[in-house]
Amino acid sequence: MRLALLALAVGGFAIGTTEFVTMGLLPQVADGVGIDIPTAGHVVSAYAAGVVVGAPVLATLGSKLPRKTLLLWLMLAFAVANGLSALAGSYGLLMVARFLSGLPHGAYFGVGSLVAASLVPTHRRTWAVSMMIAGLTVANIVGVPLTTRLGQAYGWQWPYAAVSVIALVTVLAVWRWVPFCPADGGVSVRSELSALRRPQVWLALGIGTVGFGGMFATFSFIAPTMTDLGGFSSATVPVILALYGVGMTAGAMLSGPVARFGLLRGITVSLVTIAVMLALFGPAVQASQVLALVAVFLLGLLPSVLVPMLQTRLMDVAHEGQALAAALNHSTLNIANALGAWLGSIVLAAGLGYEWPSRVGAMLAVLGVGIALWSLALDRRTTARSA
Repeated sequence: MRLALLALAVGGFAIGTTEFVTMGLLPQVADGVGIDIPTAGHVVSAYAAGVVVGAPVLATLGSKLPRKTLLLWLMLAFAVANGLSALAGSYGLLMVARFLSGLPHGAYFGVGSLVAASLVPTHRRTWAVSMMIAGLTVANIVGVPLTTRLGQAYGWQWPYAAVSVIALVTVLAVWRWVPFCPADGGVSVRSELSALRRPQVWLALGIGTVGFGGMFATFSFIAPTMTDLGGFSSATVPVILALYGVGMTAGAMLSGPVARFGLLRGITVSLVTIAVMLALFGPAVQASQVLALVAVFLLGLLPSVLVPMLQTRLMDVAHEGQALAAALNHSTLNIANALGAWLGSIVLAAGLGYEWPSRVGAMLAVLGVGIALWSLALDRRTTARSA
């Protein structure tokens, strides 16, 4: 079981590295393809758009395949697309390659979460999912800083080439360690799509979209924010990214214990703390470098507590459409990624300072709290009726 979870986590490590390294190399990417930094933020959005499209389409079309087979094909496609990213020599080609790289992302995490949950008793599902997602968080401690340094030293293309190699290693690990997982015999495209008729599924997806949009509005521009607003040198950016990764990993580890107090309650409290943190992020970065580092750590920690709980919540409320719902969680997180990067680009292009993306993010997190309270009220109403 632990080797199987490790194999799934290695794939998460590859995905986390490619998703977040672009944000640490925005200045280099911008120079490399001849664009400005706000426009380079669209490269982040292109990857996110790929996840948004790929997650529901690939999870639904692959619902009849054995889950292990689907995981292998998804990671192989991911390796090829990242190789194309490394070879892209223009802004247009890079946008296409990043879109293709994002296509397998959500389906891999969605199907992988179902596989991880199937390996453990019911009460440990959130823990198993968090162990898989820990690969993504560890990527921000090791993978993103190392590949950022690699990109700074040898060119922004090399991190994508490195991710392609890690993805191929994942293919071998999944083939060797993940047990055969047959497709659910009762699952069809129609049954998967039935999840979309459930209001609680849409509310959970809405929480992910606006709740995480705030974090991505801030993190998409973390490199220029820390150098221009916080006074850090560009050489310290990999260290700052590693600190963010430490926060993400700590958050993933805390998710299981927090979920024991109730999934919706934990989700709501997490969103409140995210809103407060984002509201204080800009002032903290400007106040001192020590407070800036604390803010970066919390930027990684607080949203990461939320991810496994949202994943488990979707699996609970989707009923027979679990694969699609689990994949859609990552689809909506990347809608949040695209939304956050886009809104951040807007305020920066308007001439406002780097403290403004986090202010926009705080507003989005507050909206997420409202959706969570709506979901909680609907849950209580349904329970009262059944009683």
